Amino acid sequence: MGVSPVVVLLGARQTGKTTLLRSMPSLAARPYLTLDDFDLRTQAASEPEAVVARAPALILDEVQRARELLVAVKRAVDEERARTPGRFVLTGSANLLMMERISETLAGRAVYVTLWPFTRRERLGLGTAGTWDRLLSSPFKRWRSILDAESGPREDWREVASLGGLPVPSHRLASAEERALWFSGYVQTYLERDLQALRAVESLADFRRLMRAACLRIGNVVNQTEMGRDVGISQPQVHRFLNLMEASYQAVRLPAFSVNRTRRLIKSPKLYWSDTALALFLAGETEPRGAHLENLVLHDLLAFRDLEPRKPELLYWRTVTGLEVDFVVESGGRTLPIEVKASSRVRPADAKGLEAFLDEYADLADGGLLLHDGPETFPLTKRVLAAPWWKVI
Repeated sequence: MGVSPVVVLLGARQTGKTTLLRSMPSLAARPYLTLDDFDLRTQAASEPEAVVARAPALILDEVQRARELLVAVKRAVDEERARTPGRFVLTGSANLLMMERISETLAGRAVYVTLWPFTRRERLGLGTAGTWDRLLSSPFKRWRSILDAESGPREDWREVASLGGLPVPSHRLASAEERALWFSGYVQTYLERDLQALRAVESLADFRRLMRAACLRIGNVVNQTEMGRDVGISQPQVHRFLNLMEASYQAVRLPAFSVNRTRRLIKSPKLYWSDTALALFLAGETEPRGAHLENLVLHDLLAFRDLEPRKPELLYWRTVTGLEVDFVVESGGRTLPIEVKASSRVRPADAKGLEAFLDEYADLADGGLLLHDGPETFPLTKRVLAAPWWKVI
């Protein structure tokens, strides 16, 4: 707020955007206007300048529901010679940069912040993501001492995945039955209201089936033709529906690492979900799989990435011969390859993908990290450190 005239806080519905803004003392005196209010939305469509002129500084909630309002905000900023920092704080449950129906992105006038669901450490009251910044800024030989100094509580990753990170179900609802009821209402609201505000969907039943198919494929490379065949819709529809899921911060597509030297690489993205508990509900699964532990790690990486001034790149690496590294983090000239294993016992053979990556890109990375479900941090090979997942995220 001290840098830009407009701050845009984005994230899926119910991640806590409004709660965050309304709890900040510096924003307490500001008028709070939400576009969920029908009368305000009507005024924003016909007289957006009048809405923006209500007060010298405003909080405008759910701005993706009124395209005209963004144009009025841009005009108000441009007409003010001083460009007062933090004058407008906007929130949205959709990524304005990806929405086809919104052409005004406030380029050069806004800073965008993404609020993901709670990380594990946030849910425990520690107010942070994992140790990624320290690992990225330190040589491989120091990683063990960094992680040995971590004293956070050990948890069962299956329980963590079942809780997810959306504040109400993960923090306030005690039973699986209560959470299932809450998720049922969440999905219904998303399909019937939020989704239609982004773009008209001709068949909500098809969209719901594709959501389920996506959640059953967490951690897999995206194959739109195969997904369409399984759900019974065309490949172009799959493409459009996945774009809508990503724009509304539900689906997460992880790009492939693309520095191709001597090995042929897979280039299609991998598919994950924004919240593991919601993914389990949508898929109809009661027991988390290893892919859900991967998803927990990715979610923590996303929360870390989106609060960094210079955002790291989050990628994965896979060759056509089957060698794979689950996550590759690039930041400040350093590269951190990460493999995730849900087993409590790991062997050097489990580091085969990491070793292949380190052979190929010795100039980019001096070591790899293998996260597992056991209690110990130890060298798995000369260049790979095995560490408990709960020591890192």
